[in-house]
Amino acid sequence: MPRTYSQEGPIARALELVGERWTLLVLQELLKGVSRFADLENTVEGISPNVLSSRLKNLEEHEIVERKFYSEHPPRAEYLLTRKGHELGVVAGALAVWGSRHTKGEIELIHDECGKSVEVIYQCGSCEEPVPRSRVRLEQPRVS
Repeated sequence: MPRTYSQEGPIARALELVGERWTLLVLQELLKGVSRFADLENTVEGISPNVLSSRLKNLEEHEIVERKFYSEHPPRAEYLLTRKGHELGVVAGALAVWGSRHTKGEIELIHDECGKSVEVIYQCGSCEEPVPRSRVRLEQPRVS
């Protein structure tokens, strides 16, 4: 059963979708291209099959992944990220960078083209300029 938070707001609502234990680790593997149940079970070390099944079902219900069968006898499915699911890559990347910076420092995001470290930044959707965190605020969208 998904956890519900007594708080309102976008972070609480997002955590209701992806905040259960194991969910982000499953998403991490999906983002790497692991898609079959057995492969996810092997790469997400320590997850039980029933927990993995539950997390995938929740992600499917919220249209973060879609299930596609690749075998009918026996039935076997793969789980593919939807566009909504792929958007979580930025969140997972930012969390990985933060975790690395403030824990063991074992990974960083690397730009494929030049091989240098990449920073997770805010960018204005209108003028496409990078925006420092100090110049960003969270507010309700304006109704036109």
